[in-house]
Amino acid sequence: MASSSKSSIVAMAVSLLLVSLMAPLVRSDASDHRYKPRDAVPLYANKVGPFHNPSETYRYFDLPFCPPQDLKEKKEALGEVLNGDRLVSAPYKLDFLVERESEQVCKKTLSREEVEQFRKAVSKDYYFQMYYDDLPIWGFIGKVDKEGKADPSEYKYYLYKLIHFDVLYNKDRVIEINVRTDPNALVDLTEDKTVEAEFMYTVRWKETAIPFDKRMDKYSQTSSLPHHLEIHWFSIINSCVTVLLLTGFLATILMRVLKNDFVKYAHDEEAADDQEETGWKYIHGDVFRYPKNKSLFAAALGSGTQLFALTIFIFILALVGVFYPYNRGALFTALVVIYALTSGIAGYTATSFYCQLEGSNWVRNLLLTGCLFCGPLFLTFCFLNTVAIVYTATAALPFGTIVVIVLIWGLVTSPLLVLGGIAGKNSKAEFQAPCRTTKYPREIPPLPWYRGTLPQMAMAGFLPFSAIYIELYYIFASVWGHRIYTIYSILFIVFIILLIVTAFITVALTYFQLAAEDHEWWWRSFLCGGSTGLFIYGYCLYYYCARSDMSGFMQTSFFFGYMACICYGFFLMLGTVGFRASLLFVRHIYRSIKCE
Repeated sequence: MASSSKSSIVAMAVSLLLVSLMAPLVRSDASDHRYKPRDAVPLYANKVGPFHNPSETYRYFDLPFCPPQDLKEKKEALGEVLNGDRLVSAPYKLDFLVERESEQVCKKTLSREEVEQFRKAVSKDYYFQMYYDDLPIWGFIGKVDKEGKADPSEYKYYLYKLIHFDVLYNKDRVIEINVRTDPNALVDLTEDKTVEAEFMYTVRWKETAIPFDKRMDKYSQTSSLPHHLEIHWFSIINSCVTVLLLTGFLATILMRVLKNDFVKYAHDEEAADDQEETGWKYIHGDVFRYPKNKSLFAAALGSGTQLFALTIFIFILALVGVFYPYNRGALFTALVVIYALTSGIAGYTATSFYCQLEGSNWVRNLLLTGCLFCGPLFLTFCFLNTVAIVYTATAALPFGTIVVIVLIWGLVTSPLLVLGGIAGKNSKAEFQAPCRTTKYPREIPPLPWYRGTLPQMAMAGFLPFSAIYIELYYIFASVWGHRIYTIYSILFIVFIILLIVTAFITVALTYFQLAAEDHEWWWRSFLCGGSTGLFIYGYCLYYYCARSDMSGFMQTSFFFGYMACICYGFFLMLGTVGFRASLLFVRHIYRSIKCE
């Protein structure tokens, strides 16, 4: 009784934890946003940072702005913390329907150190971000006057001291807010000396007919502009042409070749039983020989299957409208929770396949499965979190958040992984091999260089990458920039095209490999399928050097570190897709012939 009550308490605690984590994914009730005249509307200052370095953000009051008398920190969800949000009460008061004209926030004397701090921030194009009634606001803190000055030492640096807030309302609700800085109200920061600064703000209210439930459309419409949609549809048409060409190639070449092979092998069986076999039938006794390092292979399949399930669930949430613009941290929360809940899929797939390959140490296989993706991700996080701590950036996770993630891993991810592994071990599934495997493997004949693993991976990865590279720019500009991406339906179509092209090209290369009497196709099909991940990482180098203005050690390490983890995840997921497609194909062709 005692053990059952303890287990029920643990289960209840885990359920409450997951429910509390998933709560931010649901839209808040509209009734929370109704106000009466002169009601205090929440305004939070979030962060500041260099405009071109989206990962390098700092707390708003790390710069010597005027803090409010009652500085309060907003309680944040897990996803918001992972996103680097650190909301605190702002020094401005924007009460509902209360207009203000050049009202003083504070008057302070900036020391030489504070002037230098502001000047460095202005020189790096620092922006600020705030949230007013859950609506995002952003603007630059100052400007650099370079006009008519060739020498950087002659540049003039100015800090904006007057902010204009223009608020639109509909009856008792806030609909929209815009921020303007006054180009004539400036504080000169050029010289290293103490400066008097008077920070002020103006508030204007204007009525609008826009309904409350449409107030977020302003942010999503930027990615739906006609010229953007034309590019997205061009990307899809380009991808569809690639798929049609590849499908046509497979249909006309592979099917004709296979048909000729079937006819030839049937004729050979009727003509002479002692005639020497050639081509892919020649290796029928070796094609289903289990791969080397089968525990690692099964673990890679398990991790790839879990990441595939994670991607599908994320797309479902995106298509139903959960990830609307500036739903702070919703994506990160969903990634953490769904990854934890899908760990059972990894355990079941890996252990079940490992047992089908007649593996004996399924416990070690399960541990390998749990560490195959999480291990590199954890090591990368430790390094990058240390870098963020040194920089005192908001990307550094607080100790409490790290404890929550460890609890999720210990109470949800690991138990589900073990349960999935036990279910996979007890599934008693057998590997369906149409041909009997011989005792001794045949020797693989010498092959030309272009049939090696690396050239085949290069060929296999290029076509799927060419089908998605146009869409990649918009995704990168959203994740590593300030664009808003909301066209998830188009992204889902591109993802489906990516899966189809990956499966087709891997099947084609697998056939040519078998036709060359090379029976070690298991790992080759996985590596060829996953090679698109390497192309995406190569695109990272191009994007960083040619399409972005990111700089500095922290931003560079964050970009290449986390993109390495993402591309590694794509490698596992697409490698799984490539192998599964090749396995279906190989089983089909060997089931269609008579194997001795």
